[in-house]
Amino acid sequence: MFINCKGKLIDFSTARVMGILNITPDSFYDGGRKRTLSEYIDHTAKMLEEGATFIDAGAYSSRPGAVDISEEEELTRILPVVRALVKEFPDVLLSIDTFRSKVARECVQEGAAIINDISAGSLDSNMMKTIAELQVPYIMMHMRGTPQNMKELNEYKDLTGDILFYFSEKIAEARAHGINDLIIDPGFGFSKNISQNFELLKHLELFKSLNLPVLSGISRKSLIYKTLNTTPDEALNGTTVLNTVSLLKGAHILRVHDVKEAVECVKLTAQLDY
Repeated sequence: MFINCKGKLIDFSTARVMGILNITPDSFYDGGRKRTLSEYIDHTAKMLEEGATFIDAGAYSSRPGAVDISEEEELTRILPVVRALVKEFPDVLLSIDTFRSKVARECVQEGAAIINDISAGSLDSNMMKTIAELQVPYIMMHMRGTPQNMKELNEYKDLTGDILFYFSEKIAEARAHGINDLIIDPGFGFSKNISQNFELLKHLELFKSLNLPVLSGISRKSLIYKTLNTTPDEALNGTTVLNTVSLLKGAHILRVHDVKEAVECVKLTAQLDY
């Protein structure tokens, strides 16, 4: 299984790690900890050295109940970082975490390589058309509603079946637009309560039926720290456990705050020839 990323074929016969770069003051774990371009560059260098294939930069916090910021504010936050990272790391495979087509277009024009959309086009009717024009890989996540109201939208007849049906429709829509390279993200923590997140993880292997790379984004989320009665800061060990489960269930990408530990998960589980 491959995607074409900036003219390079990325092979998922071994899972890959995507390092998270939050350019927000209010993300649930590390929002606001880095504020200068040099800090973003240094953290990116660290994640690349530790083995990240992709860096996922986002300037709009999608944690439950996050403040809705304007498109202009999102662009003001993210464009200087994109320019700095592409200049410092010309070969970086930079993913942009945004649901807005204008942000996607301007970031790709500055050298970004992937768009990671929490809404799979549902929050911007121009997004899929824009991705098709840009011809970059597109990560489509499952979510209902918006970050502001998604917690209340978690009623399902059949959780995994409903999400698989959602993706069958989104994949068909993306293909109709002419998008070639797709990645699926089941959306842990989005429009799902804790027990639903664990149910989704339990059945993650069913997403192999879509014949697309699957991304697991569990890092330090509430299904870990609330279950363990701890905090996001103390959730690394739990993250490692569930990242390992994700890999054994067929995940192709781990989206994480802690790259070194995730890379170790990939290396160790790869020895099992699962």
